[in-house]
Amino acid sequence: MTPEQNNRTICAIATAQGQGAIAVLRLSGSEAFRICEKIFIPMKEGKKLLLQKPNTIHFGQIVSNGEIIDEVLVSLFKAPNSYTGEDVVEISCHGSRFIQQKILQLLIQNGASHAQAGEFTMRAFLNGKMDLSQAEAVADLIASETDAARRVAMRQMRGGFADELKGLRDEMVRFVSLMELELDFSEEDVEFADRNAFLILISKIEKVIARLTESFSFGNVLKNGVPVAIVGEPNVGKSTLLNVLLNEERAIVSEIAGTTRDVIEDVIIIDGFAFRFIDTAGIRHTHDIVETLGIERTFDKIKNAAVVLLLVDARTEMEVMDKKIEELKEKISNNQKLVLVVNKTDLTENLFCAFNNFEEKTDAIVFLSAKYKQNIDGLIDVLLTTVHNNNFHQNEVIVTNTRHYEALIQTLNSIQNIKHGFQNQLATDLLTIDIRECLHHLGSITGEITTDEILGNIFSKFCIGK
Repeated sequence: MTPEQNNRTICAIATAQGQGAIAVLRLSGSEAFRICEKIFIPMKEGKKLLLQKPNTIHFGQIVSNGEIIDEVLVSLFKAPNSYTGEDVVEISCHGSRFIQQKILQLLIQNGASHAQAGEFTMRAFLNGKMDLSQAEAVADLIASETDAARRVAMRQMRGGFADELKGLRDEMVRFVSLMELELDFSEEDVEFADRNAFLILISKIEKVIARLTESFSFGNVLKNGVPVAIVGEPNVGKSTLLNVLLNEERAIVSEIAGTTRDVIEDVIIIDGFAFRFIDTAGIRHTHDIVETLGIERTFDKIKNAAVVLLLVDARTEMEVMDKKIEELKEKISNNQKLVLVVNKTDLTENLFCAFNNFEEKTDAIVFLSAKYKQNIDGLIDVLLTTVHNNNFHQNEVIVTNTRHYEALIQTLNSIQNIKHGFQNQLATDLLTIDIRECLHHLGSITGEITTDEILGNIFSKFCIGK
């Protein structure tokens, strides 16, 4: 953002587009009070808005050429104690789309500029109200659709791992400054920086960064949902199970083999966590071109699933079932959970002992009848363990942002270069290059080091009023 852009007083509709009971318009900038005064008449005559106390609300009318547009509430926040760190005015009006647009036009006609996407939060970052990782968490909080995603975003917005990284980065800056100072006294062969203490610091940073990078896979699940693929042969009840889980007729159920020829996806919230269920085409050998394409998509979805539910008919012979498990295990990684779901238990008896041999080959076995909705809770309990049985504690910082993850990976690579340099007694001037690179990657997360291009890319994804 250029200085000229930062000096503008910006305005935008802060609430979701459309008609509702009320709407909120927001102004931010040095002229926010003055611009609002031009169109706002308080119901009680009093001081100008500039002379009112901060954090106060005033009832009045928005007027254009003597005509009352709406009765509104105007909230005042004075710099630096506001969201953006600037003077901020929020106008609460009735939710008519016409009224919203009319007030917005009046603000622009009287000197305000329409805000760009994310410009309010960008100003908060530029004015030191939050670091870059916290600003990005604002967007995550707005987009959160589950309690788990909300908790993670809120924790990040309140500081997250930024404070921890800043502390470690500050210590590293102190060491590299001393090492660079040594270069000015190279002829005197002096050493200001304690190399052993620095190596201890590097190891400490490496452990923290490694823990954060490991949390990303789990954080991505919390943010975007747990992808669960339902796979198996045709007519084992995959679509019936999906319909039961979603509590609606989402997939076509038929006794005709190969009914599901494409991937069907839907999301349900269980205990505050999102699960993205994927009903796939039945896996079998077929000459049907369309069905074959569906089966190919099935294998693509299996690769991206965190949990794979292998659905089998309870009447399937044990040798055949064992072969299916082995074939599927060859197509999934060790990080993916394989759950054997034995369906149609209502059609047979005394089958539970026969499946003991499969306990070591799968992560869990669930017996149910999708048709009669028997033991669906048992399957749900197993799915929840994939979220709860992780190595991260409830209040531990979890990385959910891809940009942060990439920066952390680059930081780890730089740390490896630093350790390698120490082991090979690399010259101090070359060693400080690797340290500076490490500092750059750490600083890029919190925004201590950034570019207009990075900022533009981050904030362009925000909604206009935020």
